[in-house]
Amino acid sequence: MAFIQKRTLKDGSVRWKAVVRRKGFPMKTRTCRTRAQAEAWAKRIEVGILDGRAPPNRAEESRTLDDLIDEYVQGVQPKHHALERRKRGTHLKWWSSRLGDVPLLAFRRATVRDQLRALERGEGPSGRKLAPATVNRYLASLRHVFSFAMTELEWIPANPLSRMGQREPRGRVRFLEETERDRLLEACRESSEPRLYPLVLLALSTGGRQGELLGLRWRDIDFERQVAVFQHTKNNERRAVPLVGEPLELLREMARVRRIDSDRVFCSPRGSIRFPRRAWTETLERAEIDDFRFHDLRHTAASYLAMSGATLAELAEILGHKTLAMVKRYAHLTDRHTSGVVARMNRRFLPGS
Repeated sequence: MAFIQKRTLKDGSVRWKAVVRRKGFPMKTRTCRTRAQAEAWAKRIEVGILDGRAPPNRAEESRTLDDLIDEYVQGVQPKHHALERRKRGTHLKWWSSRLGDVPLLAFRRATVRDQLRALERGEGPSGRKLAPATVNRYLASLRHVFSFAMTELEWIPANPLSRMGQREPRGRVRFLEETERDRLLEACRESSEPRLYPLVLLALSTGGRQGELLGLRWRDIDFERQVAVFQHTKNNERRAVPLVGEPLELLREMARVRRIDSDRVFCSPRGSIRFPRRAWTETLERAEIDDFRFHDLRHTAASYLAMSGATLAELAEILGHKTLAMVKRYAHLTDRHTSGVVARMNRRFLPGS
């Protein structure tokens, strides 16, 4: 059985001592700052005993998040792709700065939720308020580390963050209307930045992300098969996309006059592969297009595909999503296509249709 003792120190502060006695096991005690902490610790010890697990010893109780992160960085992170290592490394460095000295066995969801709110307030590495989706990525990194502690190291009996998640708002769907698209492409043609028009056209044609497009090398373009291969994608899997029409011909022209000192498709005249932010902003102003980001070209491509009859599965394959959840935002645009499928089924198999 467990019982809690209140203790008043010489300075007048109060501490709570938890004592757990169980026949066949050594007595366990811990002094906490609050009664709630003492009760939670005692309950965890009792549950472990009832499950047949020996109570943790002093060494096990003293392991902190920093100890776990060190083990994770040495044993797991080297197996990740460079981009994944960099992103997760940023997340774990922040968690270490906030909760690094907290013992693993003392972790509570409430503690983690408080830190997630701090990210939303702008207390993250960037100093800016983070979107719910980005906050979820920080949580996912920490949850993965605790899963490693449970399954591989056997440092904790259960993952305290399992099934914990932030609710994300519906994904943004901003795509170009026909007149907007024509104005944007015309403004891109008139831009002094030679890369802008092919970048925008290829984004509209393939649905490629900004980083995927800027990362293209000439060896990734197969003119015979008429495909481009994105080598470094968000989910770390190569993705081939078809090249047709004007984007294909434009790439052929660019290949004939390409730089000999760089194999990047979208290398600037000065040798840079950074996104031409100023030219893009000026072009949007000249085309009189508001509330539009380069990533919205990807949404535009997806929306055009959906309105052209692509299924959600086809959208997921083209855009490189592993599940259909990310492309369901375009489901309403496929209504006409699905209605046609149902109508054809009715005409063929059902009487009176």
